[in-house]
Amino acid sequence: MDAESTQLQQAQLMAVLGPDPAPFETLIFHLMSSANEQRSQAESIFNLLKQNDPNSLALKLAHLLSSSAHLESRAMATILLRKQLTRDESFIWPHLTESTRSAVKNILLSAIQREESKSIIKKLCDTISELASSLIPDNQWPEILPFMFQCVTATSPKLQESSFLMFSQLAQLIGETLIPYITDLHTVFLNVLNNSPNPDVKIAALSAVINFIQCLSSSNDRDRFQDLLPAMMRTLTEALNSGQEATAQEALELLIELAGTEPRFLRRQIVDVVGSMLQIAEAESLEEGTQHLAIEFVITLAEARERAPGMMRKMPQFISRLFAILMKMLTDVEDDPAWHSAETKDEDAGETSNYSVGQECLDRLAISLGGNTIVPVASDQLQAYLSAPEWQKHHAALIALAQIAEGCSKVMIKNLEQVVNMVLNSFQHPHPRVRWAAINAIGQLSTDLGPDLQVQYHQRVLPALAASMDDFQNPRVQAHAASAVLNFSENCTPEILTPYLDGIVHKLLILLQNSQQMVQEGALTALASVADSSQELFKKYYDAVMPYLKTILVNATDKSNRMLRAKAMECISLVGMAVGKDIFKEDAKKVMDVLCSLQGSQMETDDPTTSYMLQAWARLCKCLGQDFLPYMSIVMPPLIQSAQLKPDVTITSADSDNEIDESDDESMETITLGDKRIGIKTSVLEEKATACNMLCCYADELKDGFYPWIDQIVPILVPLLKFYFHEEVRKAAVSAMPELLRSAKLAVEKGIAQGRNEQYVKQLSDYIIPALIEALHKEPDTEICANMLGALNECVQWAALDGPAGGGDVTRAVGLGAQQISGLLLDEGQVRSIVEEIKHVLTASSSRKGERSERAKAEDFDAEEGELLKEENEQEEEVFDQVGEILGTLIKTFKASFLPFFEELSSYLMPMWGNDKTAEERRIAICIFDDVAEQCREAALKYYDTYLPFLFEACNDENADVRQAAVYGLGVCAEFGGSAFKPLVGEALSRLNVVIRHPNASQPENVMAYDNAVSALGKICQFHRDSIDSAQVIPAWLNCLPIKNDIIEAKVVHDQLCSMVERSDTDVLGPNNQYLPKIVSVFAEYCDISIAVTTYTASINPCLDMVVLTASTTACIAVDSAIVESWLRKGSSLLLLRSGMMEIPQPKRSVVVPEVAAREAACLLRASNARTT
Repeated sequence: MDAESTQLQQAQLMAVLGPDPAPFETLIFHLMSSANEQRSQAESIFNLLKQNDPNSLALKLAHLLSSSAHLESRAMATILLRKQLTRDESFIWPHLTESTRSAVKNILLSAIQREESKSIIKKLCDTISELASSLIPDNQWPEILPFMFQCVTATSPKLQESSFLMFSQLAQLIGETLIPYITDLHTVFLNVLNNSPNPDVKIAALSAVINFIQCLSSSNDRDRFQDLLPAMMRTLTEALNSGQEATAQEALELLIELAGTEPRFLRRQIVDVVGSMLQIAEAESLEEGTQHLAIEFVITLAEARERAPGMMRKMPQFISRLFAILMKMLTDVEDDPAWHSAETKDEDAGETSNYSVGQECLDRLAISLGGNTIVPVASDQLQAYLSAPEWQKHHAALIALAQIAEGCSKVMIKNLEQVVNMVLNSFQHPHPRVRWAAINAIGQLSTDLGPDLQVQYHQRVLPALAASMDDFQNPRVQAHAASAVLNFSENCTPEILTPYLDGIVHKLLILLQNSQQMVQEGALTALASVADSSQELFKKYYDAVMPYLKTILVNATDKSNRMLRAKAMECISLVGMAVGKDIFKEDAKKVMDVLCSLQGSQMETDDPTTSYMLQAWARLCKCLGQDFLPYMSIVMPPLIQSAQLKPDVTITSADSDNEIDESDDESMETITLGDKRIGIKTSVLEEKATACNMLCCYADELKDGFYPWIDQIVPILVPLLKFYFHEEVRKAAVSAMPELLRSAKLAVEKGIAQGRNEQYVKQLSDYIIPALIEALHKEPDTEICANMLGALNECVQWAALDGPAGGGDVTRAVGLGAQQISGLLLDEGQVRSIVEEIKHVLTASSSRKGERSERAKAEDFDAEEGELLKEENEQEEEVFDQVGEILGTLIKTFKASFLPFFEELSSYLMPMWGNDKTAEERRIAICIFDDVAEQCREAALKYYDTYLPFLFEACNDENADVRQAAVYGLGVCAEFGGSAFKPLVGEALSRLNVVIRHPNASQPENVMAYDNAVSALGKICQFHRDSIDSAQVIPAWLNCLPIKNDIIEAKVVHDQLCSMVERSDTDVLGPNNQYLPKIVSVFAEYCDISIAVTTYTASINPCLDMVVLTASTTACIAVDSAIVESWLRKGSSLLLLRSGMMEIPQPKRSVVVPEVAAREAACLLRASNARTT
């Protein structure tokens, strides 16, 4: 600022501070100016005044709000003073002298008594409440509460209303300080609600009552206000009866708030309260807004599950009435000619606010109450509407069915035939809006009732949709039929789609040539989904489809065609992924050239092309793999820009006259929190989420190829771990963390990291892992908590030397000192942080489960609520799963060095063994001990006395997964327990015998427990033979072989059998080789299993199998002829396999067993020769 400007500003400041109030009032007017320069100058002077002389500023504002003749000045001065007295960075109160403070308080109390403007009185109440909330707790304004109680009993309705408005605000801000006055407040509230003739005073009192009830933590304190409820409801009914609907709507909004936060307060009088609300909703003489608020009250009560579970389900008569009201609202739809034009802008033509509210409320009601409550009510009413002659009722029934499907899916799936018939019968209705509604219902049901609907009714649904695509007289119906194909195919397997593909693709190509843009867009989305679902089966249609898609991409350049072009991008990329790189690569280059051109052009902020292009690029990368790398320099800059978008948030006062303008942007959503109205532009958040997801996709697909972008991306994504505006953004950031660490590590290992070494990876790890831990500590969402634990586990694995594949050299990973944590990339401080966070996670999870247990004790708790709680607890189990995974990783990485941390955690883990815990919790606790015993070996022996009794008990657990973990643990302890396990061998044999001889051991759910028990028995035979009767136990073990389901344990067990045969173990061969036929049989069967699940890579002597057979059959050993034939077939199979003439499918889980097969054969040869010499 130059000297002249400074002098001018100082002169203005002196004038403002002078005795004449006019310059200060002019300054306040200028702060409200629409002229930017004038407003900016005024703000500079105001801030200078605040900084240099806060006392004068506070007094000037106080005098202006109390004495100005101009309403605007008084209002603005009140707002500005409130901002200065709010406890934030603007808070000037501590800087004021005692005389200024006293003057401000006196002026405020005087002003509220003199002010006549209702809007300014409300602003004064806000200002006084804000200041009082800071001063009352420390008794710095002893006059305020007596003043408020005095106003309550005054004869002036204005003062009474003001006092209640202040009580209402204080209850929100510092409610606990008002609790000592609970008796006085109860008397005041009851008197005013019963006796005041003034509706504004009653509404203010109602607001104060409701806010005060919400601040009471004690149910006994809340119950003292029960007798106010009839008077609270009368405030509403009296306003309605006297025609004061605006007042009634205020009362309804306050009661809705109470229903959402303290529904149990309404419990004793719920019948009267809900009955009154439904009566209002049914009163056609009232405004729609009033009816909608009454409905919102009942829906809010139904949704208040956590505070009053099951309460509304106990009143089926009211649910039936509410459902009937909502169904009637759905009939409020007109047959607007614009709807038939199939223009996107007319998509909602003919729909009223009643129709929209009815749709939304049916959806919410079904989700909150569930199918057992809603479906019986819906069945009767929907049938009546479907049989009515009016098309509006038929339409309403189909819309209602679609709306309740999500919340009622479990019950509707049980009645699927009835539901499908109800919808498909309407496909032939004469009115196109009814046919559209039927197609809409099928689309929604395909999503909510899939894949059951697809599996059972594809032969009826797909032909019906295909026929609807021929409705050329009604292009909107055609377009919606194509969209429904999308919904249907998303839950479809290629096998289901195959018989219909020719017909569907043919029809969609016809629709693609339609002149109506909506029809073309529907066809594009359907083609994209069909390609995605059918995968390789779509190859036969590629040559027919791709030319159309490229034509649209190139030619749809008008602004009106932006969405069409965007959907063409989506379709092309999904078709490319379906058919694969080899077929798509030529067209891919041309498509990417077009996308590059678009990327370089200027696009408007609302152009959907941006979001669709981000996703299309990522799919093209997935399809082309490393061949996509040359395009990354084009793709990344706009993607980074989108990922860096700031949330578009607007915050205003809830009572501000300047409403957030939503009219021009449907993506702007507003919520009111306390006295603030917050507007959030969701389209910005969605673009940001898409971009973050795409970054994660690139890192995942390109691996070390993504390395050049890591330094740019990490500082963007790491802070987004705590981006609480949007869950999808956080999820994407979480998923990206291990991918970025992997990319860096692989790049360093491959020498493409521009001279950087492991220290760079460590720096990255040191930045990512603590950030993940911090974000996990603050994460409010259970699902994202589990995701974060999973990502943290992967990061820890990549921070180990050899990454998730595993382990590496133990001494290198653990460090030279046996009791010292010193992983290459993970230090002791980070391990400590992880362990502390695991403690926090387990404590928080236990607390959440405790809250659910309390909900289960509520008087209205029912079976449906129990199902919902079960689902929530299952989500909680995912958190426990991930805790088990990350502890397993730490134990495997640091071995015995981790045991001090394990001991710290034992008090958190031991409760998980309890019978009162879920089976999954017990299983995880056992697996953690199994890891300790297996990885720490001798160092873990000290825990046997504590944990083995739990293992023994868990062998009898009713849950098969728990039994499997327990018997696996016994095997580990048998192998590594040495003398510590020896006294427990008898007990272990007894427990294993129960699992092995379980009558349903061969059932699919039990086979893994059986296989692990057999493996554990084998380890006892191997490591504790001197403690068992080997002549009995080993043949018993042999008779359990082969094990066929747990391939890892099968490898261990049959390797053990080979070793025993190799050394001619008499116990396994038996007297006179009597068990040799069984051994041959085991090897033969095992060869079957091996060929089915493995790829043979070792070289085996082509004649070995036949030599074995010769040796076996000439040794006078009784081997069943079927086994010999089987063995010959194995020999042929192995020969064919070795010669490359026989293809074996690649397994999902590779287990190397060719050496075992070779050893089996050699063992048999040696054993038979030894016994026949």
